Amino acid sequence: MEKCKIAFPRFGNYHIALEFLFTKGLGVEYITPPPSTKKTLEIGSKYSPDYVCSPFKFNLGNYIEAIEAGANTLVQTGGVCRLGFYGELHEQILKDLGYNVKFINMSRADYQKPLTFYEEFKKVNPDLSVKKIASSLLTFLKMVECIDEVEDFVRQNVGFEKKDGEMEKIHEEYLNALKSVETKKDVKKITKEYMKKLKNVKLKKPKKLIKIGIVGEYYTIMEPFSNHFIEKELAKKGIVIYRWMNVSNSVIHNDGKKQKKFIKHYVKYYMGATSMATVYKALEWAKEGFDGIVHVKSFGCTPEIDAMPVLQKISNDYKIPILYFSFDSQTSETGIQTRLEAFYDMIIMRKEKKK
Repeated sequence: MEKCKIAFPRFGNYHIALEFLFTKGLGVEYITPPPSTKKTLEIGSKYSPDYVCSPFKFNLGNYIEAIEAGANTLVQTGGVCRLGFYGELHEQILKDLGYNVKFINMSRADYQKPLTFYEEFKKVNPDLSVKKIASSLLTFLKMVECIDEVEDFVRQNVGFEKKDGEMEKIHEEYLNALKSVETKKDVKKITKEYMKKLKNVKLKKPKKLIKIGIVGEYYTIMEPFSNHFIEKELAKKGIVIYRWMNVSNSVIHNDGKKQKKFIKHYVKYYMGATSMATVYKALEWAKEGFDGIVHVKSFGCTPEIDAMPVLQKISNDYKIPILYFSFDSQTSETGIQTRLEAFYDMIIMRKEKKK
């Protein structure tokens, strides 16, 4: 019987935690797809329906690159928008292309019933131990939380470092160190060590900071290449970047009731996927006096399209500028840079006018 070599689409830096879960918890070999590049998107776009969203194309490109790297089993996460239907289509496209791989589609599992996930993963390893997977899952969740904690700190401070590239170097070292962990205790220890290093980086923060919050669609906001590294571009201008949307906040600690109550004057009905969180954080940051909000989504993302008129209402009510980006396989790097420059200049002029 062929040895299982499993892969999951590239998604921020969560591949490190996923590798731990699959190798330690499921006892299978994990193939990490190469970082997403223009080539990844070109491969995915070539075999995707024309008007499907860019996350679909990136995922398909990731799958093909993972197969070429040796993967014979692929995992699709499922989701609460059209993503929940993409697994079957990805599987069919890969079969039509002649790839003979096993496909584990987690949209067949029920998030309200954890045992259904166990049943899906048993297809990967029939001898899967409930105790082992449970223990590994706790460490996996702690890794996700710590990755998000470290990246939140970097995001809010990297634009002010005296020595360019210092935080990025420490961050890379941290991610590499996580690859050697065995327990939740190891994760905490390594995170504490590298957070101390990050906090010791010398900064040159001005007294009056420019604060911008980033909201939007799940994949595009969290996979840097798909949004053309928009956070890094903003940070270069000496801006404090806030981004609530990550796996820790949206999955592990998400409080949908709190969000619904907070935005009740703007949203009466559930709009699906990430749209409620988009409105929730935009409203919170507007009330806190942020200087601006950037909304990112993939082209054609219906839940985020529905959120945009609400965001405009918040913008009008609180006099906060919002910059909208819609990304697809044809998005121009130059166009993004030009719009970011104009947005930054406008914020500076507004701040000068208020003095």
